[in-house]
Order: sequence, then structure tokens, then C-alpha cells
Amino acid sequence: MSTRTLRHRVLAGAGALSLALTGGVMGLAGTAQAATKTTPVFVKCVAPAPQPGADGNQDFTVTLPDGAKAGDVVPITIDPGETPVVPMFTIDTVNTIKAKLFVGGVAQTVTSPPTPSHQEANKKANPPAFSGNITIPDGTEGTTIQVTIDQVITDAELGGTIYTTTCTPDPRPSASIGSVAVEALPKDPITTKLTPNSGGAGTAVVATGANFPAGAVTCSALLAGAATGDTGSGTADAGGVATCNITVTKKADAIKIDGATTSKSFVFVEKATGVSNPVDVEVLPGPLALGPKDGQPAVSFGSVTINGKSQSVVGMFNAATVQDFRGGSLGWDVTATRTPFLNTTTGHSMAKAQIGIQPSCTVTNPDSPSTCTAGTPGAISDTPMKIASQAAGGEELTGGEFAVGGAGMIQLPPFMFADTYQSVVTFSIA
Repeated sequence: MSTRTLRHRVLAGAGALSLALTGGVMGLAGTAQAATKTTPVFVKCVAPAPQPGADGNQDFTVTLPDGAKAGDVVPITIDPGETPVVPMFTIDTVNTIKAKLFVGGVAQTVTSPPTPSHQEANKKANPPAFSGNITIPDGTEGTTIQVTIDQVITDAELGGTIYTTTCTPDPRPSASIGSVAVEALPKDPITTKLTPNSGGAGTAVVATGANFPAGAVTCSALLAGAATGDTGSGTADAGGVATCNITVTKKADAIKIDGATTSKSFVFVEKATGVSNPVDVEVLPGPLALGPKDGQPAVSFGSVTINGKSQSVVGMFNAATVQDFRGGSLGWDVTATRTPFLNTTTGHSMAKAQIGIQPSCTVTNPDSPSTCTAGTPGAISDTPMKIASQAAGGEELTGGEFAVGGAGMIQLPPFMFADTYQSVVTFSIA
């Protein structure tokens, strides 16, 4: 287990830090037709001086395709509806709207074209609808992803000067404003295991596989990718598990169940004349470790000054090293928890402060037999949050060396004691 310390300094005070890293819900398959949904979103808007900001509901009407494939770029239309901001004066500007969204937990931005706008004094602003594209995240096959709003920023250009109005959902991000069903891809038939996986001429081998249609199957021996002529037969059950029996009569380096996308290595043992001299070697399992064992250096998110408004600060969690040297087929999960923001000397605390993380996980040793998967962005709390994982390999070898970390963001309440606060974020592996 590795412990990281996160320090946050508040000089003249602390402004609220908007946590933009909570993830959406992954989602299912469907048709390519479009669906439109109108969702009231409570927003807090900060407008340029001397115009006052405002809080209130804003109706977002969003059109999305009902279904798509992972990796597809699909259209989205957003009609923001009336904002709660009521301008103090009549003005003509050219406006650009940037809708910052979470698409299945992945941050994406849809930007409108610059559009002329005539705004009457003392009337609510009613921005026009606009269209763009979003990308369906990989890894969402067979789920229904949700689209949520993280922030909407309007840049109004007047005489070469940009005046920015920012509207942030409360809570942030918003509830779902639309969803897309992601197609479940059919699983390819694969050869999973050979028993035994070596032998000389006359060796009887049982090949097993997964994801096959129920019924009869055949299998073949291969040498350098070409069939040797040795074949076998078997069946696949209703669950797609195939069993095929084959006898190896000539040199081969692989066996596969026909129709599978993968084969399994077979070691053909040639009989040699002379005196046999067996050589044994024992390979002992190594550790599953998350390091460095003495913890990471403190992560500084800088300082902010109290201004009575929500503010966000970002930082980066230093990458922790994961070493899986167990020499098996097990997986692992890295999780994170945190303590409250405290100053133990003064006794001050920030009970409403939050920390979010957008996790990352990369392979650092190219010889690693496994890959790793980053967790869904979200808020770290006293409940363990999955940051990264390595899937169990079944019949395949797993392990390797990885770096786990991620971008962080802190959300603070609008008012608190001006002080130096610390929270300890602990990363654990199991």
C-alpha cells in the first residue's frame, strides 16, 4: 500500500473549487434513430460585470442517436433554453457557446459556431440551438452511456473584447440529459487451452475453446501457420464452451479449434537417440506491490483566495508503480480513499471540500503480458474508489509493470477559515 499526501493552502481564504471529474453511467445497444429529451438543470451563472449573475433552472433539450458502436463519432444537438441571467442593457454581440459534457464519464466539449445575438434589456437570454459531434468511448460495449453537463460557457464578443458568462450545474455534473445505447459486440470464438500442450508423435490432445455456436466443432494442428494435416473433432455446448480431441502425428507448433481467432502453442518433442539428462528449474512467484513503499511526495494544488464564489484548482497525482510478479493469471485492483481536509494544529476543517480524480494507468514495461484499465472519473471519499485494474487472465499469463495516477481537481465551499489544510489520499492494491 502506498500513501500520498495532498496539501492545499488557502491564503487570504478559500474559494469553492468545482469538481468536474465525476463520471457518467455506462450504457446498451440500440437503433440509429435519434431521441430528444428535455431536462431542467439547476445552474449557477456568473456573468461579466456590471451584469449580475443568477441561479435558476435552465431547460436543456438534447437530441442524440438512440444507438451507436463504441468509437463512433455521433451527432448531438443542444438547445440550451432560457438562462437565468437577465441582462441589464440591450446589446448586440457575437456569441460562442462551449458545452462541457461528460459522455459515459469521459470529458468532451461541443462548441457552437460564432452566432450574432441581439439581447433585450431585462429579458432572459435565450441562446440558439447548435449541433456538434461526440465520440462514444471505447470499452462501453453492451451498456447505455449517459451524457451529463459539467459546465456551459458563453463567450460574447463586442468590439474585439470577449465577455464570458459561465453557468455551472448544481450539483455538478448535472443529471443525465440524454443517453446512447452502445452495441454489444459478439465475442470471437477463441482456443483457450491444450491438454497436454506438448508431446511427440502420437500425443492425444484435448483442445478447449470459448464463444462457439453450440454443435459440432473440428480442430487442426498447425506448423508456421499452415495446417499439418492432423485434424480432430468435438462439440460445443449451449454455453459456447468447445472441446475437441486431436492426435498429433507429425511436427506442429500450434493447435486451434477451427473458426477460432486464436490458436494455442504446442511444443513438439522430437525423440533423440542417446543418454537422456533431464534438467529441472523452479520459478518462484514474486510480489504484487504498489510503490514506493514509503509513500509519494505531497501533491500541491497551489493556493486560492476567498471570493465568495465557487472556484476549481487542478493538480496531478504522481504516478505510483504497480509491480505484478506473481507469475499466474490473477488480476488486481487499485483503489483510493481519503481523509477529510484538516489542519490538526488550528483545528480547522473543510467538511464540504471534495477531491476528484480522472484516473490513468499505463504499461511501463513493454514485456508485460497484461494491459491495465483506468477507472471511471469520480470523487474520492472514505469509500474505496477503483482507480485502475488488471483483469484476470483465465488460462493466460498476467502480470507486468504499470504506472497508476491521474489528474486531480478539488472543490471547496465558498467560505471557510483561511488556513493550510491537508487531506491524505491512500492508494491500495489487492
